Parts: sequence; structure tokens; C-alpha cells
Amino acid sequence: MEASIGNEVLRGPANLQRGLETVGGQLTLTNDSLVFEPHSINLQRGTEKILLSKVQSVTERWTKFLNLIPIAPNSLLVVSECGKEYRFVLHNRKQWAAAINEHRST
Repeated sequence: MEASIGNEVLRGPANLQRGLETVGGQLTLTNDSLVFEPHSINLQRGTEKILLSKVQSVTERWTKFLNLIPIAPNSLLVVSECGKEYRFVLHNRKQWAAAINEHRST
């Protein structure tokens, strides 16, 4: 699945935590969704598409080693209305959080 280029707002490299695997790929914000497209070398290759209308919250977080020890303030937690959590490690998390929240409200 490819994000629509016509309404692309922001795009960049990101990692998505899926269980024990940290999946590398591209994160794209469009006017109505957040789309994570993993690299083909990952074991878990499924694309994630999160509709912005279904996002409950966006919170800046620390990346944690073994999910316990804080190592860097470069993560973003996106929680859907149904409670599913998406933990992204990316650059410029403040910019991402602001852009997601801006497009959630439109």
C-alpha cells in the first residue's frame, strides 16, 4: 500500500515497535491518515494505516532499552480509539506530533 502523494503532509524514516521486533520503514502523514510502510527486509512486513479520525492521543515518549531503561527522547506514542498503541521512533517528534494533531482537528 502506498500513501497518496497528492495529500502527503510529512514523510520520513521511522521504526515501529511490534512486539520484540523493531520494524524499520517509512512513516507518512496524509491529510486523513498515518501510514507506516516497512522495509522489505523486516520479518513483519504488514503496512499499518491509522485513520486520523480514529486517533485518541499523540504523546512524546522516551525510547526504552528492553522496554525498561530510557535511552533517548525520540519516540512518539499514537493511541487509537480502540486502545491500540503504536510506538514510533523517529526524528523531529515534536514536528510529527504537531502535524498529526493539526490534521486530526481538521
